[in-house]
Amino acid sequence: EEWREKLIETAVEQDDDLMEKYLEGEEPSVEDLKRCIRKGTLKLDFFPTYCGSSFKNKGMQLVLDAVVDYLPDPTEVDPQPEVDLEGNETGKHAIVDIKGPLRALAFKIMDDRFGALTFVRVYSGELKKGDTILNTFTGKTERVGRMVEMHANDRNELDYAHAGDIIAIVGMKDVQTGHTLCDPKNPATLEPMVFPDPVISIAIAPKDKAAAEKLGVALGKMIKEDPSFRVETDDDSGETIMKGMGELHLDIKVDILKRTHNVDVIVGEPQVAYRETITQKIEDSYTHKKQSGGSGQFGRIDYIIEPGEPGSGFNFESTVTGGSVPREYWPAVEAGFKKMMGRGVLAGFPLLDVKINLFDGAFHAVDSSAMAFEIAAMGAFRQTIPKAGPQLLEPIMKVDVFCPDDNVGDVIGDLNRRRGMIKSQDAGATGVRIKAEVPLSEMFGYIGTLRTMTSGRGQFSMEFLHYLPCPRNVAEEVIKEVKEREAAAKK
Repeated sequence: EEWREKLIETAVEQDDDLMEKYLEGEEPSVEDLKRCIRKGTLKLDFFPTYCGSSFKNKGMQLVLDAVVDYLPDPTEVDPQPEVDLEGNETGKHAIVDIKGPLRALAFKIMDDRFGALTFVRVYSGELKKGDTILNTFTGKTERVGRMVEMHANDRNELDYAHAGDIIAIVGMKDVQTGHTLCDPKNPATLEPMVFPDPVISIAIAPKDKAAAEKLGVALGKMIKEDPSFRVETDDDSGETIMKGMGELHLDIKVDILKRTHNVDVIVGEPQVAYRETITQKIEDSYTHKKQSGGSGQFGRIDYIIEPGEPGSGFNFESTVTGGSVPREYWPAVEAGFKKMMGRGVLAGFPLLDVKINLFDGAFHAVDSSAMAFEIAAMGAFRQTIPKAGPQLLEPIMKVDVFCPDDNVGDVIGDLNRRRGMIKSQDAGATGVRIKAEVPLSEMFGYIGTLRTMTSGRGQFSMEFLHYLPCPRNVAEEVIKEVKEREAAAKK
């Protein structure tokens, strides 16, 4: 009774008249309570919470009723902004309006036995079976064949959908998660989804020949379904490398390969996605000269390589004057440097935040070509980067740990041992939330340690934050491991 009273008080705070009546002793009706709870939910003043079990189907009906009673309909949320091709907002919005131009967002791709399903939310306008729609990301048009309304594993065929609907389109070819589908005569792009780069990788290999044949097809389907999941082949070892957002992410992918696609794989140790950068500014010169009968190759470049601002990536500029390196060769010099950024000199990890300025050089009227200048830039990279104080960077994760009061000291001590930096501690009603920044390489197997320390009551989440320089002892260990791995692969 005491807590029901508190719940009712919280709800009726949304309506002054009801609040007054309640304080005078009048019990509000169920309809009035639902109206107040809906109002508070839409304003994000509170969040109705339900208990239940999907396994035993307990409490599910109440949750579904709550979705209908309390959550906003499409007209009650802020409309989706439209952006231009550069990703800048245009000031226009996809207002929920059946009479408006078609605006729809593909938000999920799912592969099933009937073919690829593209789940689409229609923001404005209407979509009919047989319509031709434009994908503004690829610039290609596609015809809508079958549209279905999904009910768990069941589907109802549709001929028509309009603003506010969530449907699935069967058999779309070039559509991926985050693409905008619109009216070809009235194109627009909705705010795209942002997918961070992977921070962890594992090597996988098929257990037998049968698995090898199915692996490529299965991975292709999984990449389409999840844009934050990547697969690459290592050039040196020929291994298949899966990259994702964390240990759990990759564990689930291996499980999907086994359960959904019947592909058994052997899994290697997780590898951290280290990066490299430079710490010193170097002015240097490089000449590429080759003469072997007929026209030769010649290109000389004078350049400055220096560290860029954190997060700036690769920046190239040319301040050549007087035509010592003709303008048509500048892109070749940039391409040569850019090609080499993918493999650093310390341990072969990609380079970040490097600024290159081409300020002088020389060319030959007959022997110079774009190819000669590109090769010169690649040689210049190999010559200068080792002199520019190369440094290994490691991914730092934003870690959010929730644990009982009794275990705070143990958890903080453990995070410190993992080279973590504690940012804040906030006491809540049932425990303490600790926010920290910890290197990803130290977080492997953390969930097991946390559960042991907290008798199974602790939980945590983590996401990529940024790259920071590795301590020297860690960097030396990483470089040594990489060299040993490469040597083993060559054998």
